[in-house]
Parts: sequence; C-alpha cells; structure tokens
Amino acid sequence: MFKSLYKRFFPTPHFISAPSFGVDISEESLRFVELVNTRHGIRLGKYGEVKIPKGVIESGKIIKPNVLQEILVKIKKEQGVKSVRVSLPEEQIYLFKLRLEKDGLKNIKEGVELCLEEHVPVPAPEAVFDYEILNETEKFLEIQVAVVQKNITEGYLSIFESSGISVSAFEFEAQSIARAVIKEGDLDTYMIVDFGENRTGISIVSHGVIMFTSTLDVGGEMLTNLIQKNFKIGFEEAEKIKKQHGLQRNAVNKEMFSVLLNGVSILRDEIGKHFIYWHTHKDEFGKDNPPIKKIILCGGNSNLIGLSEYFSITMKNSVELANVWINILNVEKIIPEINFEQSLSFVVALGLALGNFKND
Repeated sequence: MFKSLYKRFFPTPHFISAPSFGVDISEESLRFVELVNTRHGIRLGKYGEVKIPKGVIESGKIIKPNVLQEILVKIKKEQGVKSVRVSLPEEQIYLFKLRLEKDGLKNIKEGVELCLEEHVPVPAPEAVFDYEILNETEKFLEIQVAVVQKNITEGYLSIFESSGISVSAFEFEAQSIARAVIKEGDLDTYMIVDFGENRTGISIVSHGVIMFTSTLDVGGEMLTNLIQKNFKIGFEEAEKIKKQHGLQRNAVNKEMFSVLLNGVSILRDEIGKHFIYWHTHKDEFGKDNPPIKKIILCGGNSNLIGLSEYFSITMKNSVELANVWINILNVEKIIPEINFEQSLSFVVALGLALGNFKND
C-alpha cells in the first residue's frame, strides 16, 4: 500500500497500545471509529456518525470551515478524541506511474518531484506526494505516485488542529478501503466499488497497491430521486421503499424494479467500462494488467437488495459485499456492535483506524 500522505515526510510516532481513531469525512457526513488493541486482539471501541450540512464541503474542498470545526470540537468533547487518521477526498487525488532511471538517481523523492508537473496539473511546490516502488530492475525503478494539492491537506490539518485534535496521518479513501476489505497478504487483483450517497468510488488494487481510482457522480440518492419522481412521493418514503424492496424482480415489485434498474444500469455501465479497459489495455510500461479476480462492493448503498447479484450476472464476474472485519476480528466468534449493513458505511473509517496496527 501507499504509506500515508504526510507520514513519510512528517512522521508521527505510533503507540500501538493506544486507541486508534479513523475519521472519514464526506460531503454528507463524518464517521469515526476507534479500534483498541487488547490482549485478545483488536476490538471495536467508540464509533459514530454526524451529518454534515449541505454546502460545508463541496468536491472535497472545505467551503465552511467553521461549521466543520464545530462538529470536530463536539466529537472531541464527547468522545475524548486526541489523535486521528483522516481520509482525503478521492476527487482531489492524482495517481500516475513513473519510471525513473537509476543511473544518476541519488534520491527517489527528488526524482519523483522533478517529474510531477509532467503528470499532474499541480506545481511541485504546491504538491504533497507519496510513492510506492512497484518493480526494480538493474536500470529502472517503476513507481506508483499519489499527489494532492498542499492547500487541501493544510486546510484539513488546520481545522483539526484548531479543534484540538492532532492528525497522525492522511490517506486517500481507496487506500483505507483496501486495507479494510482485502485480506492482509493477499496479492491478487480486485476492483473495489464504494457506492455512496452522492458518488461512487472505483479503485483497482493489485499486489497490495492502488493502481487506479475514479470517482463517478452516481450514488444512492439518485436512485431515491428516481423513485420519488416516478411514484410522486416524499424523499423519506422513497428511501424507505428503496431499502425495503431493492432489485427484487417479482410481480409485486415489477414497477419498482424497472425504475431502479434505470439508475443501477448507469452505474453498471461505468463499472463495466473500467473493467474492460483494465483487461484490454497495457499499463504505462507496456505490460498486460493482471486479471481482476473479484469485484468487492462497499459503501452505504451497496447493500441494496439484489445489487451484488445483478452486477455479478450482468458483468459475468464474481461480485460480493465486503467483509470489513476481515483484518480486524473473526465475526464467527465475535459479533461486532456495528451490524453488517452499517459496517459497509464505516469501511473508510475502519480502514483508517486499522492503519495504526498494520505496516503498510
């Protein structure tokens, strides 16, 4: 995995015996999770969700910092949070692969920095970046690079510090999700689909490294709006019907199925485009990409009834809902307080918190 942005260049010591807090911030909500290391293994501590008013965060940028700060101050007071790992918005992250000649290369960081402006629309002095070595030959280093504008990280950092909470690490969402849903040590290739309220994140992970990310402006709210418009009912009632019936294809639910299918097929088509492109195009170094073994669904709207089955049938590939506890605890022996449906919404926060216990 990529090491956490800032972590390599601004290291903060970790104390594994201390609780680890992950904070996932989106346009709609802030979710936090605490994981505690006990003599019986990692256990779930405090967790919760706070709704964020519309307009506070837009496309990952903080528009109303005072409102977000009030939320953080309240969480600090009620939960006793002192230090956290925080997700950075996927929309603001740039990923690219780079090949550096080893001849004359004295410092990898400097070598990457010199190439930044050739690959991303961010001037090097205004960028924070991290990298992972994918492959090494006698002559070259093949590197995967993640870049974010410095003002984005500084904006989030400033609000947390003003709230009296220190940030031990920043990560982008796909990194945290992969840590949560892919078994540690598994080097196969997976596509992860994070189906949220207003957007969907798609990422491809191979050999433990995030190889690709994309964000779609398609989410569960769009499906609710389709139901609301078609049946001429209120939003809350439409949301309730969506969760109750989902993609059940029967006589009672025939019209509902057709309405939802119109929206879900848009998402399916977009996922399919990325799936096909991955398998039919070579990477930046002229190599074939390894085949995707499985598509993993997570996010608050991924548990829509029949969704995983629909994707599996129409895409002719294995599709399953994520097990967010796979690297935390054995759910056959211990039942977590967060139920299965809720857990899919807390996947980013869980992955963040888990980062203090893993050597990425």
